[in-house]
Amino acid sequence: MKPDFTKGLLPAIIIEEKTNDVLMLAYMNEESYKKTLETGTTWFYSRSRQQLWNKGETSGHRQKVKSILTDCDKDTLLITVEQIGPACHTGEHSCFFNVIV
Repeated sequence: MKPDFTKGLLPAIIIEEKTNDVLMLAYMNEESYKKTLETGTTWFYSRSRQQLWNKGETSGHRQKVKSILTDCDKDTLLITVEQIGPACHTGEHSCFFNVIV
């Protein structure tokens, strides 16, 4: 089943295989999705830089793809990964560490 990229970027929710922790949220276009399938590591589209980026390319904190699911509308991706190192650029394990309530 192929995701529906006709409306542009799709949110990609990244979870860790071992813990089921939500690690991060990023966006994919069709090109980054294809590169993810080809390489087995996560590729995303940076909205601020308007270019593709490979998670961990500079830090070494890679994400090895274990599975990719799509929701019922095919417009959101849920990607399970083996996380190598922290997922967050701040050094935290997950990008979701700021408690609001």
